[in-house]
Amino acid sequence: MIGRLNHVAIAVPDLEASSAVYRATLGAKVSDPQPVAEHGVTVVFIELPNTKVELLHPLGDKSPIQAFLDKNPSGGIHHVCYEVEDIYEAREKLKADGMRVLGDGEPKLGAHNNPVLFLHPKDFCGTLVELEQVPKAS
Repeated sequence: MIGRLNHVAIAVPDLEASSAVYRATLGAKVSDPQPVAEHGVTVVFIELPNTKVELLHPLGDKSPIQAFLDKNPSGGIHHVCYEVEDIYEAREKLKADGMRVLGDGEPKLGAHNNPVLFLHPKDFCGTLVELEQVPKAS
């Protein structure tokens, strides 16, 4: 069901400083910051030859990333994102298998303007999993 690893997301307390580490120290291509209000985050993508790293920073007082940073002040890995061809089909299979979809269970648009869902970490070895529907390659 899952496709390739789309990205690994890292919550960071200082988005500018963290971006600079990847850009200046590691020589990576770093995107401009992008607010994603629906998810309460500002994101920066680090482009790698085989995947991406997503830096997450809180946006607004009710950001779930702020709660994560309150528990992990230095930041840390927040979630992994896998690609799927059909997010609704994936959701139904996962639910039939007893897996828990977070929120109201309906996909929301993610940072790439593709539908995304999050899956409960207790069902996936302690890891928060994001599924992202990606357009089929032509």
